[in-house]
Amino acid sequence: MSLEYYLSVLVLALMLFFPVSKLIWVLSIRRLERRQGQRLNPEEANGELARARFIAMLLVCVFSWLFTLQLYDRLYG
Repeated sequence: MSLEYYLSVLVLALMLFFPVSKLIWVLSIRRLERRQGQRLNPEEANGELARARFIAMLLVCVFSWLFTLQLYDRLYG
């Protein structure tokens, strides 16, 4: 694999990280608020944010790697 491949994976992962983590966080907050029947306090919301960022990091890295691998295989295969 070339340097361009790794840079493409990194750029795609960075571009996707913030929207994906925000989406996961919002869905998680809504789910917990619906289960508890009340709004979450700031400590719980910050905990969910950290959890959402960790999940997003894993998800985005794997997706970015596989997407770029598929793209480079079709282009340069």
